[in-house]
Amino acid sequence: MTTKVLVLYYSRNGSTAKLAREIARGVESVEGCEAVLRTVPSVSATTEAPAASTPEMGAAYATADDLRHCSGLVMGSPTRFGNMAAPLKYFVDGTINAWLGSHLRDKPAAVFNSTGSLHGGQESTLLSMMLPLLHHGMLIVGLPYSETGLNNTIGGGTPYGASHWAGADGKRALDDTERTLARAQGARVAAIARQLDQRDQTNHG
Repeated sequence: MTTKVLVLYYSRNGSTAKLAREIARGVESVEGCEAVLRTVPSVSATTEAPAASTPEMGAAYATADDLRHCSGLVMGSPTRFGNMAAPLKYFVDGTINAWLGSHLRDKPAAVFNSTGSLHGGQESTLLSMMLPLLHHGMLIVGLPYSETGLNNTIGGGTPYGASHWAGADGKRALDDTERTLARAQGARVAAIARQLDQRDQTNHG
């Protein structure tokens, strides 16, 4: 049985998407695990102009089935005034059926983000993103300090989750430490999800 980890994100300028792909690589470094990359559409005050049903490029839009069938979740967003971006919040606010059905209960979850300035709210954004996941009954997975990059980073990277400092123009590339921490986070969530899947399979076998 393949363990699927949903890497769900919103990205405006591409930095969060790049971080998501590194997390996906970490997920797939764990034997038996598959990363499912999904994004969410932008939101607009003009309700008469709905988003296209599929994005023009990149990851597909997330659906309720993605939440139901994943064994773990890693969720990412750019920072907006110390919080997650509105499109991701809008999607999360619409997960009431997943909550009612306990579809995410006891599954491991982690968060990641990207900011334009080095101290532009990375940690407050990550912490605030954990709140709805806790309401869903998920098991929050952070980054331990056994990941030495947390002590050496000059860009992104926190114990609350992987992060990236994109710079004021959004063009700063992921550095080696940011990539390493993102992959470590993906691998950690995947390993835990895999263990839980195997336990459940044994208990029901």
